[in-house]
Amino acid sequence: MPHTGVAGALSAAGADRADGADIAQGLTTAQAQEALRSHGFNDIVAPTASGWKVVARDTARDPMLWFLAFSSGLFALLGQHTESLTLLLALAPLLGMDAWLHRRTSASSAALAGRLASSARVLRDGQWQDIAARELVPGDLVEVAPGGYFPADGLLVGGHGLQVDESTLTGESLPVPKRALDAEAPATEHQVPELQRGRAGTRLLTGQARLRIVDTGGDTRYGAIARSATEGSHAATPLQRAIGQLVLVLLGVALLMCAALAAIRLWHGHGWIDALLSAVTLAVAAIPEEFPVVYTGFLGVGVFRLARKKALVRRAVAVENIGRVSCIVSDKTGTITAGTLVLAHRAPAEGLDEDTVLQSATFAARPDSGDPLDQALHAAAGPLPPATRLAEFPFTEARRRETAVLRLADGTTTAFTKGAPETVMALCALTEAEHAAWTERIEAYARSGHKVIACARRALPAGAAPDTEAAEGFSLVGLLAFEDPVRDGVREAIADCVAAGMRVIMVTGDHPSTAEAIAREIGLGGGQPRVIVLAPGDDAAAALRAHGGVHVVARATPAQKLALVQALQADGELVAVTGDGVNDVPALRLADIGVAMGERGTRSAREVAPVVLLDDNFRTIVHAVGEGRQLFQNLRLAFAYLLLVHLPLVAAAAAVPLMGLPLLLLPIHIVWLELVIHPTALLAFQGLPAAGPLAPVQHHHRRARFFSAGAWGAIVLIGGLVSVAVVGSYLHALGADRQVEHARAMALGVLLAASAGFTAGLAGLRRASPRWLVAGTLLSLGLLVQVPAASAWLGLRPLHPADWGLVGLAFVLTAVAGRAQAASMRGP
Repeated sequence: MPHTGVAGALSAAGADRADGADIAQGLTTAQAQEALRSHGFNDIVAPTASGWKVVARDTARDPMLWFLAFSSGLFALLGQHTESLTLLLALAPLLGMDAWLHRRTSASSAALAGRLASSARVLRDGQWQDIAARELVPGDLVEVAPGGYFPADGLLVGGHGLQVDESTLTGESLPVPKRALDAEAPATEHQVPELQRGRAGTRLLTGQARLRIVDTGGDTRYGAIARSATEGSHAATPLQRAIGQLVLVLLGVALLMCAALAAIRLWHGHGWIDALLSAVTLAVAAIPEEFPVVYTGFLGVGVFRLARKKALVRRAVAVENIGRVSCIVSDKTGTITAGTLVLAHRAPAEGLDEDTVLQSATFAARPDSGDPLDQALHAAAGPLPPATRLAEFPFTEARRRETAVLRLADGTTTAFTKGAPETVMALCALTEAEHAAWTERIEAYARSGHKVIACARRALPAGAAPDTEAAEGFSLVGLLAFEDPVRDGVREAIADCVAAGMRVIMVTGDHPSTAEAIAREIGLGGGQPRVIVLAPGDDAAAALRAHGGVHVVARATPAQKLALVQALQADGELVAVTGDGVNDVPALRLADIGVAMGERGTRSAREVAPVVLLDDNFRTIVHAVGEGRQLFQNLRLAFAYLLLVHLPLVAAAAAVPLMGLPLLLLPIHIVWLELVIHPTALLAFQGLPAAGPLAPVQHHHRRARFFSAGAWGAIVLIGGLVSVAVVGSYLHALGADRQVEHARAMALGVLLAASAGFTAGLAGLRRASPRWLVAGTLLSLGLLVQVPAASAWLGLRPLHPADWGLVGLAFVLTAVAGRAQAASMRGP
């Protein structure tokens, strides 16, 4: 059996060249079977487990779901069926989210597999045959037709005029010229340049290639990317962990308070029924089921609001991070630029016009070409004058030009050529001064990020054989400069990021001069961008520290982009990564927020990224960051409201019975309060608009701080003061004659007025929903307390005018306190 590794591939390639035959030596069936046992099947994208059992197993790992289920059961045991049903309904979106994530992972694998060849034409036992691509092994010789995908990684050992679409691996839209190994092939595989390799998942555009397989399955570059797209877990986000910890702490405190209250009521001699009623009432008031419910609701609203900004959130928990982004690592092609070639400049030779330059270059381009440059030429030129194509000499890496021989309408025969400027100018009789002038113009175009070609023509004498390409005697017609235009609004979006102190780093595989020109155009680095090129093996973190404020990383590979994200995260940045190709998948997964392009992005990138831009516009990222910040702020305001209301509610419900006094709150009062608190927390804060432009970002703070130490202190202080006011109003109204109904009405009045005041202060009254909720709260208080029939049913007594004065004062003071609390919480 021949060698099936690198040396074998090179050795076989050498044999091909030695005998000069078109058909090289392949493997026998026995050799292929032995290699298959050694290397395994060519499963580049491994199948992922699916089914309801897998979904159920993954879902069972989410502690928030277990807490909701436990809380729902506890409420059912306590007889609070409305609360129990509410929690069960809250399970539905969380369960649906987990199922969606699992389905998305499976879809990602399917998308990755969609870029692979399903079958391959291979030489086995001296015969060409078609087999399933997964049966290929290292050492096989395969033939790839134009338009076909390479079925594995290997070395090109045959073929001419090869051009390959490698956009799925590199993200760059231009075709890549390739050539077969020549007689001076290197001794080891790692010395073979990329232009003599074929990669799984890339597509052959022109020519017919022979590929000696070297790596199969997960050993291919595409396979490595696929593993990064399908591996990983549904780890809890920082905010989910913070909420879970808060809920567990509050739950533990509530249970301890319930047990202590029941024991103390028994010790005071109130009996088992009173003790149980006290504990149950406190439990219903204290169990913090609103927090996960509000969190889930806000995520759903966040998804909707971001979708209106043309940012589709495919994983709802991404909403919590998008507003805290401090650094954007952006792909250039298809993200900052449109990802298409457009004719930007025409430079005709003296005595000629711009239309002549364009027409000459288009005559040389094949009308059915898949080359984006040829397509851009035909799109710009429109219909050409009638002419008969007599011969074509396609572009190759060695010749670096393309020539067509045409018989024009006037009967003359003319050769038109286009290609690399230095190649075309060498065919023309130019003086030294003319050559220098054209070279200077070419370099100016290149410095500004343009792709430049030259075109020339030569009239052929009558009777000249059109099947021979002329190598001299051409007249230079002029130059054409193409550009990948910057998307609308990108420069303004960059300016917004810079104003907010947000870092933007453009990563591209382009030449440094091209990347620098684009960076200058969009305003990176204030028009003076700092560009670096990372060599293989360079430490990305060290390069960032050495060069300070890096704005552009040119000639970047997928591995270097991934290392760059890791270095930024290690430096404390919260990183968003944009991209559109399979090459971006690892970085999209590792980033705190992966942002894929929806219009031109590969399905693999869209499926892996939690955020997809529907309009592929970089400025949409900035809009989404602003929207995400406001959503996070709104969620913080909702949680602040819950804490400010629950602290006096629980404190008063516990303190009064502990004093040996009649219960402050009955179960029916708790239901009333929950009917106020739940819709307020869910509705009052969701639609709050952004207060202005992006606020300055906070670098080097990757941990999610839901509340600062100062905000926590203010919440505890304000909640404590309201607790004192509620208990004090109860004791004042109770009086010496123990008017329990009056005391309960007074305490409830202060508590509900505080709820309305906190809503007005935290959310403001500029929008309809907070106004209606505040009005509804105060109206329910007036009707249920002052209407005798209703107050009697609730075990209350109507309040006196002086009592209402105290209630009004509580509303005003808590509104002022809520406003101050909201102001202190602004910012990322």
